[in-house]
Amino acid sequence: MPQVGIVATGAYVPDTVVSNEEVARGAGVTDEWIVRKTGIRERRRADDRDATSDLAARAARAALEQADVAPEDVAFIVLATSTPDHPQPATASIVQHLLGAVNAAAFDINAVCSGFVYATAVAERLLRGAGEGRYALVIGADIYSRILDYSDRKTAILFGDGAGAVLLGTVPQARGIQETSLLTRGDQYRLISVPAGGSRMPASDRTLREGSHFFRMDGRGVRSFVQDNLPGALHELLDRAGVGRDQVRHFVPHQANGVMLGEVWPQLELPGATMHLALEKYGNTGSASVPITLDVAHRKGEFADGETVLMAGFGGGMTVGAILTQWAPTAYARAAAQHVTATVA
Repeated sequence: MPQVGIVATGAYVPDTVVSNEEVARGAGVTDEWIVRKTGIRERRRADDRDATSDLAARAARAALEQADVAPEDVAFIVLATSTPDHPQPATASIVQHLLGAVNAAAFDINAVCSGFVYATAVAERLLRGAGEGRYALVIGADIYSRILDYSDRKTAILFGDGAGAVLLGTVPQARGIQETSLLTRGDQYRLISVPAGGSRMPASDRTLREGSHFFRMDGRGVRSFVQDNLPGALHELLDRAGVGRDQVRHFVPHQANGVMLGEVWPQLELPGATMHLALEKYGNTGSASVPITLDVAHRKGEFADGETVLMAGFGGGMTVGAILTQWAPTAYARAAAQHVTATVA
């Protein structure tokens, strides 16, 4: 069976920048309060004409272009989102059409902010059974600006819009995805929700009046969930993979809240790792946050051949997902290294 790993990354964030001052006014807080509580200074907002599929397709194109792979060569598209274009059809089907990836089986996954990690785990297993030379696009995309109550300071200050993608393909042995871990605590599903719009509470005049279509979150409960579940999930994954905690060189977490991540960081016991953050500029982009942050770090050249990269998502459901990978230089990274060598010579 082929060894599967990340062969390219891509991301897309909208052009419109929304400052802390703008969201602070509606939420009854200040710029200083937002920075102190979250570490976020700005976020992006999608154009009114764009849907989640538009952002997802742009991020996917960036990954395909980085790898110089044609859309027709993609076998699978797995899209993680909790803000789909429509209840049905799957937003991934629309992305397939926008890309012209006519040979790809396409479907959505909703594990909220863990979605990208869940989707990557699924796509990796699909590719292992598909044979050499096949590709899968894994995309995380969300437009949370459409479901926020801008008077709710617990949520309005956190979220931005965006999309990130990775292209999975065959990599050398001893590289690529080594281990995955997926955890769901359904007994705590009420911590994060959009109550209305589904079969339990269909849309009605009453749900609209009550604001039941807005995103709701128990911030303290979520913080406790992350502190109680994330460290153990990561340690169990590393133990199962036979990788020491001091061997991890890069940690790419869901960009939920910079202050919360700073609080849980000592519990993770990763002394040799750099925690990568992009939330200061982009906020919490839901299922897009891990692949956007991964793309930012990758394009800066921060991952070296063979380095251990640990990605983790956590969010509604409640869910935790983690992926351990040994980095393999992508075509983009190899081209950059050759350019540097040629310049020095």
